[in-house]
Amino acid sequence: MAMALLETERLLIRPWENKDAAPLAKMGANPQVMRYFPSVLSQEESEALRHRAQSLIEENGWGFWAVELKTTGQFIGFVGLHAQDLAIPNTPFVEIGWRLDAEHWGKGYAPEAAQRALQYAFESLDAPDVYAFTTVTNLPSQRVMQKLGMTDCEQNFLHPKLPADHVLAEHCLYRITRAEWQQKKT
Repeated sequence: MAMALLETERLLIRPWENKDAAPLAKMGANPQVMRYFPSVLSQEESEALRHRAQSLIEENGWGFWAVELKTTGQFIGFVGLHAQDLAIPNTPFVEIGWRLDAEHWGKGYAPEAAQRALQYAFESLDAPDVYAFTTVTNLPSQRVMQKLGMTDCEQNFLHPKLPADHVLAEHCLYRITRAEWQQKKT
């Protein structure tokens, strides 16, 4: 299957390359970047993440893509789509997600890349809607969701891969429909 390569004004959203391994491992080991996840990632865990993401792109043509700055070619994180089937509300659905290195926060890269991924979901995958979820304490990601025009489904849930009493267990679920996305872009 042909692998999608997406662009925005400032970003290249592309399949993974071997050169992404070191900056991804650095990002995954950063406690600031990983503060809304159960733990930082080891180098081996980051490498497994990269291989899994690339395998899904090769299999489907889309997935969680690497993101680089067009001006420098620097890897800044990843953004993309996933066919989500966890035992959480409304699955199965197309999920959108992102993770950027801390040095690139606050520059509008996450919503810019995610907006392009949404376009791909609605125009190329013909998805009726797209969902995103995060721990309820992750306000920065929720702000990105809101910038994308997503709304809170008000269906909070306990993440099935975390103990119910874990500080990050409670998650919120956001959604945008194709019609809402089309209205927002006009």
